[in-house]
Amino acid sequence: MSNRDEKPKFTSKVRNYFKGVRTELKKVNWPTKKELTNYTIVVLTTTLALTIIIWGLDLVFKGLLSAIV
Repeated sequence: MSNRDEKPKFTSKVRNYFKGVRTELKKVNWPTKKELTNYTIVVLTTTLALTIIIWGLDLVFKGLLSAIV
């Protein structure tokens, strides 16, 4: 028996991979539409808040730097 006969074919490897992916995706606890909306609002609000904080710190440091130089 040659070495080539012992290895699974590429197509069967790919097929097995996607079967495994499908099996794992069935186990996922997908969020409901309401949960997804809430998560999206939290992410956007947090992003906006951090953007404002960083912008404010940038203004403070810019003022301090211009006062020093």
